[in-house]
Amino acid sequence: MSELIIRQCVDGVLELTLNRPQKKNALNREMYLSLTELLQQADRDDAVKVVLLNGAGDSFCSGNDIADFVSGGSSAEAARVPLRLLQTLAGLEKPLLAAVHGHAVGIGTTLLLHCDLVYGADNTRLQLPFARLGLVPEGGSSLLLPQLAGHRKAFELLVLGETFDADCGCSIGLINEVVGAEQVLARARDRACVLAALPQQALRKSKQMLRAHQQDLLQQVLVEEIDAFRERLQSAEAQSVLLAFMQRG
Repeated sequence: MSELIIRQCVDGVLELTLNRPQKKNALNREMYLSLTELLQQADRDDAVKVVLLNGAGDSFCSGNDIADFVSGGSSAEAARVPLRLLQTLAGLEKPLLAAVHGHAVGIGTTLLLHCDLVYGADNTRLQLPFARLGLVPEGGSSLLLPQLAGHRKAFELLVLGETFDADCGCSIGLINEVVGAEQVLARARDRACVLAALPQQALRKSKQMLRAHQQDLLQQVLVEEIDAFRERLQSAEAQSVLLAFMQRG
């Protein structure tokens, strides 16, 4: 398994740490594949009761590695790699938590929509810059974010694509609690341990009941979004914006 994802399981809590700090944990193809496999293994492993996501270094996840993403092409097969991760996150049977700090951009923000509990550091800066890059929302955000924040706030975040802080994330229900950067992982671990100590059948059934009513719709939206995203990625508009982005970087 890739060292780009660090796996540690203690007392039923599986911590998966994005470990590409020099790139602020931007996801490349290898990380997508590894994270998907680890999450699927976790759902099958009786020793795992709760999954906790976090990021190494000064950020949680700065989104897709743009160079890797563009060089990988916009074929249907290439698009299935992030889609499999998103479908796995959306369908995970066990509780999923996240401890977020620093940059959380693009999928670094949208994946939080699939978490059951999210704890944010006071230095967290989130952003959904899809339209700015000539792209469209992904990760189920076109469905889930309006449900959380309402249409106008979701439009502001997804289309204007400006940076917002953890307090804003908390106010719209994306983040449960904001704590100091040095405490955020400990706080998430504490909550994960509480969940791991609960009666497990009742815990999983409760999660299933909370999510079951729109699971089919969410899975449909994930596919539709990826198809639209792939189409936009092939467009001259997006190619121009992404090339300029990479040249600035």
